[in-house]
Amino acid sequence: MIRTLLRWLTRALLRVRLVGDLTALEGGRRLVVANHDSLLDGVLLGLFLPGAPTVVVTPEALRHPLVRLFRRAVCFVVLDPARPLALKHLIRQVQKGETVVIFPQGRVSTTGGIMKVYDSAGVIAARSGAHIVPVHISGTLYSRVSAVRGAYPKRWFPRVVLTVQPPVEIAPMPHVSVRDRRRRRADEMLQILQTMMFDARPRQTLYEALLDAVALHGRRTKIIEDAREQPESYHALLKATLGLARISKSVSTEGETLGVMLPNLSTTVALVFGLTAMRRVAAMLNYSAGPEAMHAACCAAGIRTIITSRRFIKVARLEASVRALHGIDLVYLEDLRAKLGLVDKLWIVAAMLRPRSAMPAQDPSAVAVVLFTSGSEARSKGVAISHDAMLANMAQMRAVIDFGPNDKYLNALPMYHTYGLTACTLMPILTGTRLFLYTTPLHYRLIPEFAYTRECTYLFGTSTFLGHYARQAHEYDFCRLRVVVSGGEKLNPEVESLWLRKFGLRIMEGYGATECGPTLALNTPLSYRQGTVGRLLPRIESRTVAVPGIQGGCALHVRSPHLMTGYYFSDEPGVLHTPRSEVGVGWYNTGDVVDIDDDGYVTILGRVKRFAKIAGEMVSLELVERIAYAASPEHKHAATVEQISGSGESTVLFTTDARLDRLTLVKAARQTGAQDLAVARRIVKVASLPLLGSGKTDYVTLKRMTTKVG
Repeated sequence: MIRTLLRWLTRALLRVRLVGDLTALEGGRRLVVANHDSLLDGVLLGLFLPGAPTVVVTPEALRHPLVRLFRRAVCFVVLDPARPLALKHLIRQVQKGETVVIFPQGRVSTTGGIMKVYDSAGVIAARSGAHIVPVHISGTLYSRVSAVRGAYPKRWFPRVVLTVQPPVEIAPMPHVSVRDRRRRRADEMLQILQTMMFDARPRQTLYEALLDAVALHGRRTKIIEDAREQPESYHALLKATLGLARISKSVSTEGETLGVMLPNLSTTVALVFGLTAMRRVAAMLNYSAGPEAMHAACCAAGIRTIITSRRFIKVARLEASVRALHGIDLVYLEDLRAKLGLVDKLWIVAAMLRPRSAMPAQDPSAVAVVLFTSGSEARSKGVAISHDAMLANMAQMRAVIDFGPNDKYLNALPMYHTYGLTACTLMPILTGTRLFLYTTPLHYRLIPEFAYTRECTYLFGTSTFLGHYARQAHEYDFCRLRVVVSGGEKLNPEVESLWLRKFGLRIMEGYGATECGPTLALNTPLSYRQGTVGRLLPRIESRTVAVPGIQGGCALHVRSPHLMTGYYFSDEPGVLHTPRSEVGVGWYNTGDVVDIDDDGYVTILGRVKRFAKIAGEMVSLELVERIAYAASPEHKHAATVEQISGSGESTVLFTTDARLDRLTLVKAARQTGAQDLAVARRIVKVASLPLLGSGKTDYVTLKRMTTKVG
């Protein structure tokens, strides 16, 4: 009677819904695991899961008045590390077929993300032979009894959804030591929870995700600031989004791909949301690529109209690029604003009252954005990315690393790069994380100063940019930073060492591709291994395929919900080619040679295209560069291949070290255990290496330079 009454009352106040695969809780031995965002979690699972389960709590939780209030309706068991007999009791309960609920994190989350995970759940499941049933709890993070503090929104009666997911079987580990077994069980539970969080994501468009963020965090919340140094609220961002959506409708047709050539400003963010909300596709043009590359990109993606700004073209000195865009209409924001009439303004006012009904319905699988590959090794391709894919990659990142309203991102990476757009700009806005946008990553003295004055906690960059920031920064500039993420290129060990030595910060290296979003794998505070790019994110399937002539690694093929919709090639303008590789349709060949260890950590050994055949053996150009960095860590180095008449391929090292010679390289190779064949055959001294706008080394230019200096 008491249980029924409390269940009715709780459902009325919190609008609790139990959804998902409820058959996963029927029959056999089942152990329920869940995220732990609030003291309400145990109560809700105990009340609403079928079968009156036993809920495992900590001694601290059981002393809380709220939990004690429900003790007559829910069976609680205390799991105390000082009492190992309690673990045996739970194992016997599961073996009898009783449902047991346990929180692998132990304590309530104080970060909004997954915290330290204990091995208790894995031990119970393994010893009892039970299947693990993940149950995701959403809504309680924002309750008044959650442990998060600061800028997180709080509700007396948040809407709660309990999502039951398919059961997971724990594999036996008969030949593993007890210590390693417990560590691996904890790792398994961590990955189960991360996958559970990802699977619970809603299917929606970018615009719908923005509206959800506005509703949750409130229109008055200051969310974005750019180089104009005027913090803007969700209200201002939503108003700009609706206004630009209205404007774009007058210069385009539904489904059209529109070029966007604008810098890192809040206006650009609003334009991306507005175009995608109005069923247009935003093609983010790399304005640093040069006139020829920009024109080729527009032709490949079928772009007939580009939205830009006269002031930006003048400041960025893009007049030559604009003149090269033959047959493409340029629409200037300054002109569009002037054409905004009374009817348009009234529409915006009405749309602000009911923003969900202001935009047409849309399939989340539709293409939202077109980005272009960096062109560091070949002509760039257009990459079509759907709403689903972008939001899936954000959900994958949210599942493995914690961030939220108490944090502040600093992003100077351009939005025409997947790293700068998805991970560093759209993701913080859609998660209530404050964002400071800067227009260029090249202002090495200013960016550390902004990190200090804006009290940023997250910083993103490439290895090259992070190295410059560290050398120019004062020791206290990054005092508020708690996470530094490196991507886009391999992390230089010297840069990693400099950040640790000067600021006490460990850089989290990640790995991604335009075709798969900014992140395929990522080191995190919970899962970190130096020298690797971390583990693959949840729900990424991988296959490794041997490459003839290359030893010690395999080509990585992946399939994932965040994979691109397809390619646009310059020789077939406007034609979308779905992804496929030798593994099958829907798979993408990353072109990277990798090694994945027993714990799932990925080490990038090099690009398939960046191997040279020397004396009959395949030599990685990445290894050639690593030897150079070992010999001269303070300078920049890049390796490429040249054809020698009569003898085949040879390696060329471009370096900014005027004193570097082959003898020094040979010594470094022997110290690092590398073969002599990996020592560059020729050394070219340069003042600086050519870089793309994303910070990557421009190997196409280096290839041309090889011919000139040969």
